[in-house]
Amino acid sequence: MHCPFCSATETKVIDSRLVGEGRQVRRRRECLTCAERFTTYEEAELALPRLVKSDGSRQPFNEEKLRSGFLKALEKRPVASEDIEAAVDRVKFRLRASGEREIPSRAVGEAVMNELRDLDQVAYVRFASVYRKFQDIEEFRQEIDRLAKESTRRASKSSKDPSQPELPLTDGL
Repeated sequence: MHCPFCSATETKVIDSRLVGEGRQVRRRRECLTCAERFTTYEEAELALPRLVKSDGSRQPFNEEKLRSGFLKALEKRPVASEDIEAAVDRVKFRLRASGEREIPSRAVGEAVMNELRDLDQVAYVRFASVYRKFQDIEEFRQEIDRLAKESTRRASKSSKDPSQPELPLTDGL
């Protein structure tokens, strides 16, 4: 670390503290040459994998596109913004946890659908209709029937043994 006052390279850490909900480290430093003190902040730089589109092109992960997809599907639905942000964070966590440098963009779409299924079923069907390119009303009906069966299955599982937590569905990430 270079001293911002004299540009010396020798500094010592006087104090370290976690800040920003534990996502950053604040360090108080002192220059060994000029004795000036200054503060630095450290944050882990976690790279998200690149996305491989269906046409074979590659592009960097874009968190704003992810958030935008959630917001469009959830437009005018009774879902708290905190729940949306938590869902975005869960998708990003799953992408990082995959350990892959590149993943198919389809995996992101499936992860979004899994989150929407739990947040709001209407938003899930909205997103699925665009994502899976529904062509007619029959495809909507099939997806709604599948969703209804899954909801019934989840409800019967949770009523049988409430002490057993339900594991979230995975999509290969």
